[in-house]
Amino acid sequence: MRRLVITCITATLLAGCGMDQSSDPLQVTDNLTAATPAASPATTAPAGTVRRAPPVQHTAFDRDTRTLVLAAGNQLILTGPDGTRRTVQLPAAPASLRTAPATALVALPEADQITRVDLRTATATPTPVPGGPVDAVDLPDGRTAVITQRSRTVSVLDGDRPTTSSEPFTGPARLLPAAGEINVLDRLTTSITPVDPTNGSKGAGLRAGRGATNAALDRFGRILTIDTRGQSLLAFSTGPLVLKQRYPVPGAPYGLAYDPSTDLAWVTLTATNEVVAYDVAGGQPREVRRLPTISQPNSITVDPNTSTVYIASANGAGYQVVNP
Repeated sequence: MRRLVITCITATLLAGCGMDQSSDPLQVTDNLTAATPAASPATTAPAGTVRRAPPVQHTAFDRDTRTLVLAAGNQLILTGPDGTRRTVQLPAAPASLRTAPATALVALPEADQITRVDLRTATATPTPVPGGPVDAVDLPDGRTAVITQRSRTVSVLDGDRPTTSSEPFTGPARLLPAAGEINVLDRLTTSITPVDPTNGSKGAGLRAGRGATNAALDRFGRILTIDTRGQSLLAFSTGPLVLKQRYPVPGAPYGLAYDPSTDLAWVTLTATNEVVAYDVAGGQPREVRRLPTISQPNSITVDPNTSTVYIASANGAGYQVVNP
């Protein structure tokens, strides 16, 4: 009980801590619902250039091959710097999409696998992961951390062999390696919790607003987090995990991309069909740019070499290219 009380005091600057019977000290109710993007209104003329695409769930950019990767249903659409498109068919829809050097990494829960796609050859290499993986990320030591939805745990894989596994979470959705730990964004408890990759033990978690949905690491080792329900942008330092900033972002913020070359955090606003760029290098975020977008701008990514921003629609309005 003493540990629970201490966690409540330190972790609930943004929300109260309830004394329920859950094994998770950050869970304040038995009726948890993850935050979702707002339904977008009719859009005005979007900034930049709009290109055709089916409804897109995830967006990423690989700086080595300069490839834009769009996850749309059961396929990845790869667009090169010359505009050439290639399509990679997958056995299921990705729950997450990341890029590493010349590679796209997707988690496919319905297929019980993670898959790496070579962006130079457009060839896919699957790795079986029982339990329905919903996110995966490569660690600096060459191993891979994976969230599995049926066990609700974080496992560290050496090849396809689990080496460590955490205690269960409530709704783990996103992995953020920083300061030698694996930080876990839980969308149901709207919290961030560090996990030790050597033994799977959990550290002290912190509340992440009222409805955290997406997060990204910046070059300072901080975790930038979108609180969609609380309409704010949060910044946590790591090692140890400490909430450093909370900045209001009205308009149902959802998509998030960070540009390390400019220290801009690009945030999509699904209630207003806008994207806002915040300079996050100082003591608090500072708005430097605001642009109209296509409808339902749920995902966004940035080319760190050119600072070109790509915003993708989840309802088939295409994707938008905004030059710096």
